[in-house]
Amino acid sequence: MKKIIKLYISAFILIIISCCSNKNDNFTPTASLEIQDFVWKGLNTYYLWKNDVPNLNDSRFSSDKEYSDYLSDYPQPEDLFESLIYNRSTTDKWSWIVDDYIDLENSFSGISTSNGMEYGLTYEANSTTDIFGYVRYVLPNTDAANKGVKRGDVFDAINGVQLTINNYKELLSLDSYTLNFADINGGNPTSNNTSANLVKSEYQENPVYIVKTIDVDGTKIGYLMYNSFTSNYDVDLNNAFAQLKNEGATELVLDLRYNGGGDIKTAVYLSQMITGQFTGELFAKERWNDEIQEWFENNEPTYLVNNFVDRIRKYNDDDELIVDDFISSLNLTRLYVLTSGSSASASELVINGLNPYIDVVTIGTTTFGKYTGSITLYDSDDFSKDGDNFNQNHTWAMQPIVLETLNKVGENSPSGFTPTHELIDYIDLMQPLGDKSEPLLAKAISLITGASTKSKARVSSFEVRDFKNSNSFKPFGNEMYVDKKLPLSLFIK
Repeated sequence: MKKIIKLYISAFILIIISCCSNKNDNFTPTASLEIQDFVWKGLNTYYLWKNDVPNLNDSRFSSDKEYSDYLSDYPQPEDLFESLIYNRSTTDKWSWIVDDYIDLENSFSGISTSNGMEYGLTYEANSTTDIFGYVRYVLPNTDAANKGVKRGDVFDAINGVQLTINNYKELLSLDSYTLNFADINGGNPTSNNTSANLVKSEYQENPVYIVKTIDVDGTKIGYLMYNSFTSNYDVDLNNAFAQLKNEGATELVLDLRYNGGGDIKTAVYLSQMITGQFTGELFAKERWNDEIQEWFENNEPTYLVNNFVDRIRKYNDDDELIVDDFISSLNLTRLYVLTSGSSASASELVINGLNPYIDVVTIGTTTFGKYTGSITLYDSDDFSKDGDNFNQNHTWAMQPIVLETLNKVGENSPSGFTPTHELIDYIDLMQPLGDKSEPLLAKAISLITGASTKSKARVSSFEVRDFKNSNSFKPFGNEMYVDKKLPLSLFIK
């Protein structure tokens, strides 16, 4: 992600801007409007739904004064940003702006402040305001792990205060707090008078959470729980597939139920690791806004495609090759994916991109329905952090949606992917992840082997109504972003 904006964007901006004479590029904002000016120009250049937002039209303003007056109507930059988002509640649910890009940059590397507890929040039975939490999994070597917090634990209060839809952000954002545990009691939790004091610290999460091979009567089934498409761990992901290959796995259960997405290139790598027989063929294509799309189609059409590749290649900030690893592939023709409403963006891209090539069997609940990607924009002439006239007076940055992805046959799924086999991950029936008795994994094993497996009876005491989850607090919790350089030929004006 850092590379796309860092090196090769400036000529592209010049080309796009040169086509339009009324984009306020010669306007010099006052100090009080410089962030607003950055917001408007960045969205005017890149926003996917630019043509659907009248105030982003190139000829919207007839003079600098009209433009300045317009910006002045929005003293808070985030208010201007929100006013330019297309159908926030139904279409663009994902573009966002931050006032501190340091946290944003850390998230690309999987760095966050965490106590190690990954959780979901759901409504209490018969309530529209009171909620409770349940632990999905615990990160290793964290305070939560050290305090014995485990998958399936239920909590209904923080520091003794009942969780509600109005206070959960404030309470769960605290650097330290007391987690008050409860018994689930049919969806109306009751305190069990136990608690854990949890403290957050800086933590870098390896998204390769579990990798193992399960031998079921001679059938070797690989199981991989993968929780984020974080490019810093692409080599670790490749090593996981090398392990599965060495262990003789002939089937794969890919657990993406809590994976909210990440780097598009990592999704390509993962799909190659699963298959391997489609190197060079189209995995996914991109559609940007009309101006950018037209330029790419006329000048650099290959930029819009993401093909299966057989090597992981990475470069440092000086554009020197530092990783050039052959991808370990399982050459599968069938894949089992465990899904939930938290499976989003790059997770859905893997399902969508592989669908035309192999049999993708999904187990769980309908995925999130995130088919778009974003880039990071900074306040400089070319919107890169290293661009000319980088504004050091503030630390605002934007992560707007700039593209949608489609598979080989031009399909995506804005409503999410309906599972082949629907199976709800009930809170009161949770088993250890990766265990053969865990209900979703048990279902996959039974489909693979044709034999029933032992799992807890599928009778839950209440209906889950999920509200939010811990990914909601992460900058890229449900995001898909671009991590490739714009073509060198864009320097030619």
